Amino acid sequence: MTLLHIDSSPLADASASRQLTAAIVAAAQAARPGLTVVHRDLAATPPAHLGADALAPRMLPADQLTPAQQAELALTEELLREFLAADIVVVGAPMYNFSIPSQLKAWIDRIAAAGRTFKYTENGPVGLAGGKTVIVASTRGGLYSEGPAAAMDHQEAYLKTVFGFLGITDVRFVRAERLSMGAEPRSQAMDAALAGISAVLSHDAAAA
Repeated sequence: MTLLHIDSSPLADASASRQLTAAIVAAAQAARPGLTVVHRDLAATPPAHLGADALAPRMLPADQLTPAQQAELALTEELLREFLAADIVVVGAPMYNFSIPSQLKAWIDRIAAAGRTFKYTENGPVGLAGGKTVIVASTRGGLYSEGPAAAMDHQEAYLKTVFGFLGITDVRFVRAERLSMGAEPRSQAMDAALAGISAVLSHDAAAA
């Protein structure tokens, strides 16, 4: 089995989402000896957003691409191969302004490729990347899983939607929130999230 480990926070060792993804990956390795892990750090090497050079390969024949466009095509192919080869995808997704970091969105824009991870049919779009498990390490400064701010959650809802569009129905969340509400709430949230990892990794774990 292969696990693709995606980090997107630029905060290095201070990142709560990186702490959670590292713990999830370690637990998965302990539970599945021989698991192959591929790590992609989107903060260290962010893919370019979908500008003209990145979009050109979707519209032009390969022999008409400029060197810059060929380089963007090569990166997209690399990201797609990593994603499609993975049985488990662990995604570090801190909430930024009610959504996800732009570098994580740029990665999603590369792997959401018609004919590769989804297709259009006469009955609507069909995902082609099913059979995977996606585990999202979701970190939030405030409380968004319930209460008045729940309507502002365009982070977890978006990730569940986009992975579902790609055909992935098994999307699970390890969540730590209230991280910016003081030292004690932060510590309690991280302890609870870390303690819940084994349940999320179990076969009967349900998506959050």
